[in-house]
Amino acid sequence: MEYAAAKSSMCRQCGRSFTPFAPKPILKLRTTEEAPAPETSSSIFGKLEDFWKRQTSSVVECFECKRKQQVSGAATSTICPSCSTHIDLRDYKITSGFSRSIRTRGNVHLSGKGDLASSSVECQSALIEGRLRGNLHSDTATINYSGKIPGRISARHIIVDRKADVHCFRRVHAEHIEIKGRMSGEIIAQSVTVHRKGSLEGDVTARAISVEKGGMFSGQLAIGQIGLAQGELLAEQKPTPSRSIESSFQDAVARPLPAT
Repeated sequence: MEYAAAKSSMCRQCGRSFTPFAPKPILKLRTTEEAPAPETSSSIFGKLEDFWKRQTSSVVECFECKRKQQVSGAATSTICPSCSTHIDLRDYKITSGFSRSIRTRGNVHLSGKGDLASSSVECQSALIEGRLRGNLHSDTATINYSGKIPGRISARHIIVDRKADVHCFRRVHAEHIEIKGRMSGEIIAQSVTVHRKGSLEGDVTARAISVEKGGMFSGQLAIGQIGLAQGELLAEQKPTPSRSIESSFQDAVARPLPAT
C-alpha cells in the first residue's frame, strides 16, 4: 500500500522500481473497428447499371436551338455545340415537397409522398405518382395517381395507367393520350385512345378519338383537321400572336358534338 502522492516505489518482492498509479503496459485500450459493410445485391446491380450506361449512348435535344447530339449514357450534363447552352442530363426523384424549377433531358419521378409545386419542370419522361401542383412539360408522361391534379400537364405522349383515377383541373395538352384507367378533365390533343376498362369524362378536342370495346367516354367532343405545333404544346414557349389554340379548334369545328 502506497501514498496517493507517491511518484515511484520499490517492489518488496523483486526490488524493481515502478510507478504505482501508472497503467500496466500490458493493458491496452480496445477500440471497436467498424468493418466495411458487405456489398449487397443493390450495389452490384448499381455497378452493372453504371457499366451499361458507359457502354450505351443517347441522343439529346438542345433546349434553345433544338439541335440534337449524341452523348454517353453515363454523362450527367453536356454543352450544346451550336449555341453553348448547358444541358442537364440527370434524373430526379421527388419524395417530399419540392418547389424548384427543373430543366433536364433526364427523367423525373414524382413518388407517392412527393409534392411538386415547381412553376416549370421540363424533362424527357415523367412518372407521376404523387401530387402535382406545378407545370410539367415532357416528351412522355405516365400518370399513376388517384386524386386531383391542380397542375398543368403538356407532353407529346401521355399515358393514364390502369390504377389511376385523376381529375385534372387545368387543360391537358398532348399529341397523343392513352386512357387505361379513369380520367376527367379537358383535353386538347391530336389523338385520344380509350382502352378497354378505361374511362374518360370531360371535354375533348382532337383530330381523332378511339374508344375500344369496354371503354367509356362521356362529355363534349369536337373533331377536326387540327395541327398542333410544338410551340402550342409547351406552355413556356411563346404562342403565335395570330392564332391561339382555342381559335384554331373553333375554326375546325363550328359546333361540338355530344358523345356518351
